[in-house]
Amino acid sequence: MRHIPAGDTAGLSVLSFEQALLPSVSSEPYDHSRWLYIPDHYCEYRYILGTRGKHPLICVGVNPSTAVPGNLDPTLKSAERIALGNGFDSFVMFNVYAQRATIPDDMDSLLNPTLHEENMKAFVWLLQSMTNPPVIWAAWGAVIEKRPYLPRCVQDMVRIGRNFHAVWRTAGPRSKAGHPHHPLYLKKDTLLDPFQDLDQYLCSLSSKAEKKAVNFNV
Repeated sequence: MRHIPAGDTAGLSVLSFEQALLPSVSSEPYDHSRWLYIPDHYCEYRYILGTRGKHPLICVGVNPSTAVPGNLDPTLKSAERIALGNGFDSFVMFNVYAQRATIPDDMDSLLNPTLHEENMKAFVWLLQSMTNPPVIWAAWGAVIEKRPYLPRCVQDMVRIGRNFHAVWRTAGPRSKAGHPHHPLYLKKDTLLDPFQDLDQYLCSLSSKAEKKAVNFNV
């Protein structure tokens, strides 16, 4: 199934993360004791989807697609396998940008500041819920270059992560441009590697994004 956005999220009434935490009248049936799903119903955006556990691996992609509790797409199935294969008891899928779009070219052309702010509140909430330093798997692939605003979103996540002593990891070979590998097509026994040059990578990524933004506005 493909999710085509109904339009730019700027035209939507976006639930704040605090509102999204509350049960809704349109809540879908799923096992709340097993799943984290925020909001608790299918809509144009998603803050968090994953399984509950004491030692979760946070997987960070670019943006959510159609996955829901009990019906994971291939990307999330792979993320869960690799999390379990690396000794974690659960996984959480988070995204750099919260808008659902199966094809990244359908994402907002411009950043929706409200959606981004609420997504970062969700990230803070997620990291606060952990008793041990969070382990975050960068898994966005080259798609991170699709929009000039995405590197800024990643920078905000890294800044927030530092407040919680988060540890960043990658899995599988990185691209020539240094992008971390997307979860698809990784073997279930793929080990996580330290993201040692994260700051250098972000500087390079931001520089490319600034050039693209200038060309876009010319």
